Formats: sequence, C-alpha cells, structure tokens
Amino acid sequence: MSTLYQISTSSALVEGVYSGSVCSSVLLKHGDFGLGTFEGLDGEMVILDGQIYQVTGRVRHRTDDFLVPFAAITHFRTKSSFEIDNVACLRGIELVCDQHRISDNLFYALRLNGIFETIHARAVHTVPKKIRLLDAAKMQSEFHFENIEGTLVGFWSPRYSSSFSVPGYHFHFISKDRTKGGHVLDCSSLKLKAGSQVLSEYDIRLPESGPFLTTNLNKDSASDLAKTE
Repeated sequence: MSTLYQISTSSALVEGVYSGSVCSSVLLKHGDFGLGTFEGLDGEMVILDGQIYQVTGRVRHRTDDFLVPFAAITHFRTKSSFEIDNVACLRGIELVCDQHRISDNLFYALRLNGIFETIHARAVHTVPKKIRLLDAAKMQSEFHFENIEGTLVGFWSPRYSSSFSVPGYHFHFISKDRTKGGHVLDCSSLKLKAGSQVLSEYDIRLPESGPFLTTNLNKDSASDLAKTE
C-alpha cells in the first residue's frame, strides 16, 4: 500500500514520447488513485476510486482497455488527515501540505475534497508525433470553474526524482459530478478536507518498444518540465 507504480518517465514525456506501452487494465491492477495522460497526449488522466477519466474539453469515463503512455498510480489509503482553511491560491494549499510531510526525500499521495471557489485548469490535446511537451503545452486548452465541488488528485515527488517523475506537487482536478476537470494551474477554497499517504516504494515500468528505445533521454529535462507545469 506504500508503492507508487509508474508507466514510463517524465523525461520521456518531455521529449515527446506519447505512444502507449501498457494496457489500462494492467495499470488498474496497481492502484485506484492516480494521474497521467493518454496516447498522443489526448487529454489529462484522472484516476479516482478505481475509475479512469479522460479530460479534454469534456470528461469521458474510460471503461475500455487502452494503451497508456504515462501514468502514476497507487492504492490510496489515508494515513494522515487534516483540513485546509481559507486558501487564496494553489501555493497556499501546497504550503499547508508541506507541514504534513515528514521528509523531503519520500513520495506522497494527496487527496483533497471540498468546494472550490475557483479552479484554473488546463488540458493538453492530441499533437503530431515528435512534438516536445514544451511546444505541446502552448496549444493546451484552459478552463475556469467557480463554486465547484470536487477532488484534487495529486502526488508530491522529491527534487532528485526529476529525471523520472514530476518534482514537487502535481494535481489534477475532477468535479463531484464527473463533468469537469483538468491539470490544476491554480485554485482557491474556504475549506478542504485532505488526506495524505507516504509512498516509500517506487515501481517504474519502462516501454520495451517504440520511440522510447531510440529517443535521447540524456538531457536535463527539469527546466522544461517546470515550464509545462
């Protein structure tokens, strides 16, 4: 229950490796809570309560079996609970969550439920092959929601993990009615109920075929990844 299972690496995603390598049915065997993206960068992935949602300009509940290019998932079990009151921005949420992390060298899963006064989110969409993530992000769609109830699904990763994970906080949002969502750029709320879980085991499944095998991944992708976040 303390394992984070991941398909591919963030550095591969930055370099434009968006082809699927692992079936979604296999992904769900490793957890019920997570995030990621879809083949060709076709939307933001939210995994909540064992269900996969695809966020583009709308939310699609995916029950079919499909190939996944990048995702991180765990069996979420709350180990620490706390409330977050009166935050005006995402950074405020992150600062409160910082107080409930016991180390900067471990990974964490975070689930935040409540009513958000505002949500600023984005969703990437299908791009031509070989386009790097930084360029793909320039074509993303952005959304603004107000007074909306839902959940932030997120992970925190240490800085040293930047070659294979997304360092710092990474949140995706899904509304309670499962009709709105996206990668969170900013948000505000009067009260949120939060749960966190320490993840001390990391299991990475690397693609065994396709562009992952020939793409140059020796570059330092940290700065480009930070710009897309």
